[in-house]
Formats: sequence, structure tokens, C-alpha cells
Amino acid sequence: MKLLYTLLLMGPAVAPADGSAQQPSAWPTIIMFGAIILVMWLFMIRPQRKQQKEMQEFRNALKKGDKVVTVGGIYGEIVEVSEKTVLIRVDGDVKLRVDKQGLVKDYSDAEQK
Repeated sequence: MKLLYTLLLMGPAVAPADGSAQQPSAWPTIIMFGAIILVMWLFMIRPQRKQQKEMQEFRNALKKGDKVVTVGGIYGEIVEVSEKTVLIRVDGDVKLRVDKQGLVKDYSDAEQK
């Protein structure tokens, strides 16, 4: 831990020519860490939150007749929507009750084009 502190905050151990001991500034390191956090937020956290918000809006807008795909790759048509689950018709009389979190895509519009 002491080595990490020395490398990050203390900088190079160069003594001034006049012999006076001067404490190096920690600002460059603080600015660098701030820049790293900003870059991570811009390229990782922000897009992930946007995608989660879009998925939540998609799941809240589900209605009877929508054609959806589950996480497991099962295609079906929504027959019934409840608060946390949906009933999808897979083939003929085969129906599955699936958690809304398991639905990932609506393919109703893609089939019509």
C-alpha cells in the first residue's frame, strides 16, 4: 500500500538543487483519476443505463397481440399481460407463462415489413 501511495501521489523523488524539501502536488493524480472516472461513465455506465431504461419501457408497454422473443429464444404472441408476467402462445394451443424480465424483443413490426 505504501508503494502505491508513493507511486500515485508522491511522483518522482527528485530533490531540488537548493536542498530544500518540497512536497509534490497531488493535483495531477486527482485530475487523472477524475478523467478516468468521467471516461468510464461516458462510455460504459451511461449507455448501459439508457439500454436498461429502454428495456423497462418496452416491458411496461407490452399488450395483447404483440409478438415477442424471450431470453431463451422462444418466439410467441402475447395472450395475457399481468403485473409481473405474460402468457404467450408459442404454437397452436401451447401457452407459456413467462416473467416480463425474460422478454427481450418485439418482432411485430419486423414481420410486417
